[in-house]
Amino acid sequence: MSENKSSINWFPGHMTKAKRKIAEQINMVDAVCEIVDARIPFSSRNPDIPELIGNKPHIVLLNKCDMADMKKTLEWISFYKKSSILAIAADAKSGKGVGEFKSAVMTVLGDKLKKYEEKGMVGKTLRVMVLGIPNVGKSSFINRLAGKSKAKVENRPGVTKGNQWFTVSDKLELLDTPGVLWPKFDSQTVGEHLAITGAVTDRILDTELLAMRLLEILKSDYMPLISARYGMDRLPEDSYDALCLVGKKRGMVIRGGEVDTLRAANMLLEEFRNCKIGRITLEGTDFYA
Repeated sequence: MSENKSSINWFPGHMTKAKRKIAEQINMVDAVCEIVDARIPFSSRNPDIPELIGNKPHIVLLNKCDMADMKKTLEWISFYKKSSILAIAADAKSGKGVGEFKSAVMTVLGDKLKKYEEKGMVGKTLRVMVLGIPNVGKSSFINRLAGKSKAKVENRPGVTKGNQWFTVSDKLELLDTPGVLWPKFDSQTVGEHLAITGAVTDRILDTELLAMRLLEILKSDYMPLISARYGMDRLPEDSYDALCLVGKKRGMVIRGGEVDTLRAANMLLEEFRNCKIGRITLEGTDFYA
């Protein structure tokens, strides 16, 4: 990963309050479900979460798996398994994989359930805290699981403002929490990946730079998708020239024959976020190396 000497700072004031609230309520739950974006499993994991949750049983749910490269998603699930973390792939919008969540809760709470049974506490309601950074789909996941549209859902960061309880069944309750980022992105690459996927506002980084970074990944790992979508067999080595070529292919030429690169960048990012280019994962398990 490329590092930036001047780290990107991004920490709205409400996130400090949200983090404090999570710490106060962690003892009220039996387990934690950490939702990450399957397209950026490393960058969408808040490094503060292990400290926040302590020894609580832990599930990682790779959401938006229908937009991600399935081969890489399976590699991530295997990676977590080696770290003794149960991970499942799901897509809250379509419902794919969501049904596996209840059995995953029972698995990670196996020892606790056995103790409850020994004490005659069979059928005790289990409580799970749902954590994640903004815009990873926490509310969509809860709505899908609970069968109700009570958790507010919007395709922008920072929608959930307070912690809310949702009843899934008489044996399972979920605690929704606001998306919490960490104070600064020490890695330029992490900040870029979060912005490319829309987890944070585009304004923290230059839109054309983001599109150029996306093209670098696509050129390296997903050139067949670029060829199919934009009608080109190869991209220029220079990322700016590559962006210009994509814009030209889409007819985004202005007076003097120049390409409107800002318009091309916005188009490219929008098409990536809407999965129009194809199923893409921006980072592999080597990001933890």
